Amino acid sequence: MNPIRVLIADDHALVRAGIRALVERIDGVVVVGEAGKGSEALELVRQLGPDLLLLDITMPDGNGFDVLDQLTKLYPEIRVIVLTVHEAGEYAIRAVREGAAGYLPKSAASTELEDAIRTVVSGKRYISPETAQNTIIEQGRGATKRDLLATLSPRQREVLRLIAEGRTTKQIARELEISVKTVETHRAQLMERLGIHDVAGLVRYAIIVGLIEVE
Repeated sequence: MNPIRVLIADDHALVRAGIRALVERIDGVVVVGEAGKGSEALELVRQLGPDLLLLDITMPDGNGFDVLDQLTKLYPEIRVIVLTVHEAGEYAIRAVREGAAGYLPKSAASTELEDAIRTVVSGKRYISPETAQNTIIEQGRGATKRDLLATLSPRQREVLRLIAEGRTTKQIARELEISVKTVETHRAQLMERLGIHDVAGLVRYAIIVGLIEVE
C-alpha cells in the first residue's frame, strides 16, 4: 500500500518538529512537508498533493479557518485534521461545519493522533472524546436535522441544493465550475456526514430542512 502523505501546518517551529516526530513513528505514514503560515500551507498543498493536512487554527497570514475554507473549495479530496490548543466545543463545531474531517486537541496522546489519522483517511470523521459538545457534532447522537445542516460547508450545501433540484453530476460540475470528480466527492461526503445513502434521501432531507421549496 502507498504511504499516507501528511502535511503539517503550524506557526511554531518547535511544535511542528514535535508533531513531525510523532507522525513519523506511525507505520505507513510519511510527512511530506511543513508550513508556518496559511498561504504557505495552501501553496504546499498545491505542490505536494498530500492525503492529509494537520492544521492549526491559529496561523499568521490567514487563520486556520481561512485555510480550511479554501481547501474545501479547491481540494475537497484532501482530508484535514484540525490540531489545536482550543478544546471548546464551538471551535470543533465550526471546524466540522467548514470541512474538517477531524478535530484533535494538542493535549491528545500520540496513540490518539494515530487513531485520528487512520480514521479520517478511511473516509470517516474523528472528533476527540475530550472535546466538549461532542454529541452535537457526531451524527445520530441527539443532533437534529438542522444541527447536521449547520455542519456542512457552504459548498456542500450548494451541492446538496442542486442535487435536490434534480441536477445531474455533470450539470452541477458545469454550474459550479468544478470537476465531475469533485462533485462526486462532495456527494459522498454529504451522504457520510448526514447518514444518508441515496439521492432520494438527500432530496427528502433538503426539503425537510427548507433548503429547497416544494411547489
